Amino acid sequence: MTLPRLAYLTGEYPRASDTFIQREVAALRALGHEVMTCSIRRTGAEHLVGPEQRAEHSRTFNVLQAAKNPLRLILAHLRLLRRPDRYVASIWLAIRTAPPGIRASLYQLFYFLEAGVLATTLKREGVDHLHNHIAKASCTVAMLASRLSGIPFSFTIHGPDIFFEPHYWRIDVKSHEAAFVSCISHFCRSQLMSFASVQDWSKLHIIHCGVDPSRYATPPEHTGKQVLFVGRLGAVKGVLIALQAVAKLRHTHPDIHLTLIGDGPDRHDLETQAKALGIEAQTSFLGYRSQSEVAKALSSTDVFVLPSFAEGVPVVLMEAMAAQVPVLTTRIAGVPELVEDGTSGLLVSPGDPEAFAAALDDLLKQPALRRAMGAEGRKKVVADFDIVTEAAKLSALFCKSRIRDTDLSDRKASP
Repeated sequence: MTLPRLAYLTGEYPRASDTFIQREVAALRALGHEVMTCSIRRTGAEHLVGPEQRAEHSRTFNVLQAAKNPLRLILAHLRLLRRPDRYVASIWLAIRTAPPGIRASLYQLFYFLEAGVLATTLKREGVDHLHNHIAKASCTVAMLASRLSGIPFSFTIHGPDIFFEPHYWRIDVKSHEAAFVSCISHFCRSQLMSFASVQDWSKLHIIHCGVDPSRYATPPEHTGKQVLFVGRLGAVKGVLIALQAVAKLRHTHPDIHLTLIGDGPDRHDLETQAKALGIEAQTSFLGYRSQSEVAKALSSTDVFVLPSFAEGVPVVLMEAMAAQVPVLTTRIAGVPELVEDGTSGLLVSPGDPEAFAAALDDLLKQPALRRAMGAEGRKKVVADFDIVTEAAKLSALFCKSRIRDTDLSDRKASP
């Protein structure tokens, strides 16, 4: 059986902070799917930190750039007007899902125009199914492009921020319009069930983001006091709590060192906080790094920390656990579905610096416990979060979806 040709769309691809999408695309290609990657906006140079990102960047279709070409934009929509029934239905879908306000309505018009360019491109390229990651603006474009083209679409919903404004982003309508929805955890699926129609619950499938465990095959020694954080340096990650923990423990553990991989709007403030706390020598801010560099950092790490206030199921925790590094994180959202407290790591209440510091102290004092937790963490990831297994589940769902329209005369012929 010929596998469906896929297109993947997100707001900005590839990003250094979204390597899980790149892994998913690579795994689907390894299964035999042709995958066309699409991005609404062009990725900034700061995200092209490794060969994987640079290769994906060079082959990714940029929707906004194409839509800014007036001739291409007009021709795309004129071509779509050959099916006035679809076109009118798409306009109505755009109108009824537009958030309130003049500014939001104007953006919805832009999304519709972008969707027209994307729809004609997908049909020309012979795409059978469109998949979106992150159910916000890019998912609106995907939904409208699907209605315009007749190509079915699906999306992966992550959270937790999408659930802060579910009505604004109309995740109820998107779930209804989609062929299926990939939910990254039971928690995520339950949140979506709160807004989606009961009739659409059967479309909501749990498919984890995943990692390649073989990339992290060499276990660390766990004999030092090296602590690692990987993630976006934004308020929601709670990085200040990790800095406060290091400041509290630097006298008990004089050789403690916290390495932070990632970047974001709070980097300068966090570097300033590290100086104010007197731990400038105990912290290193490295900025974004490639997947290979992250894997190398994990191989010399004793404890991985993620003091977040809000998460889905963090892929960086999967990477650390696959590398047999014990994790210290917060008891929120879908995290307990990955990390078993006391077995593969420690969970503390979010926003509690005293509890976080005490848990980090416990892990730093007990190398044997760290090794045991690391081994259990790898078992969990291999069993439930292997990207090959999860991509196969997605592939099966793509194969079940069917193109809504049989008028394929303007699609590129199969090779």
